Order: sequence, then C-alpha cells, then structure tokens
Amino acid sequence: MIEEDKKVVPSEESAFSRQVGAQATRRLKARRLAPKSVWFGLGMSGLVGWSVTIPTVIGAALGIWVDKHYPSTYSWTLMLLFMGLIVGCLNAWLWVHAEYKEMQEDSDE
Repeated sequence: MIEEDKKVVPSEESAFSRQVGAQATRRLKARRLAPKSVWFGLGMSGLVGWSVTIPTVIGAALGIWVDKHYPSTYSWTLMLLFMGLIVGCLNAWLWVHAEYKEMQEDSDE
C-alpha cells in the first residue's frame, strides 16, 4: 500500500514549476531594481539621521544623570554625548555600507 501512494511527477510539471520559479525571480528582481521616488530618498536620509540622533541623545541624557548623581571634575555629559555620537555615526556608516554593497551586488547580476 505504501508503494501505491507514491506518485511519479511527470516532467511536464517540473518544467512548469521551473517556469513559475523563473517568473517569480524576475518579478522580485524587477521590484528590487525599480526606480525609487524622492520620498524614498527622504525617508532613508531620515532613517540615517535618527540612527545618529538617538544614541547621541541617550548618551547626553545618561551623562546628565551621572553628573547629577555622581559629581566629578570631568563632565560625563560631554563624554557620553561624544560616545553616543561616535556610536550613532558608526551605526549609520555600517547601514549605508550594507546598502551600498547590496546595490553593487544587484548591478553585477
């Protein structure tokens, strides 16, 4: 009985599935390579801006809290603000670099 349940897939179905797969691949590639609007560019620049701003503000807020609760001769606010700025810029650079790499791979195909 177990051998009767197995069906042999005709070569016509596999050719059909290859055509469907090729068509799906072409559609996905067309969506990736579609021209982007101005709004897309503005959104991406906003995303990069927020990826720098949020760590900077968190660093400044943490520095203010440390200066208020543990006073010292050094300004923790300035040090942590600068550290947050460095982390934010590194984060933005890594993200932009990854997007650039993806664009290069798409253009090579």
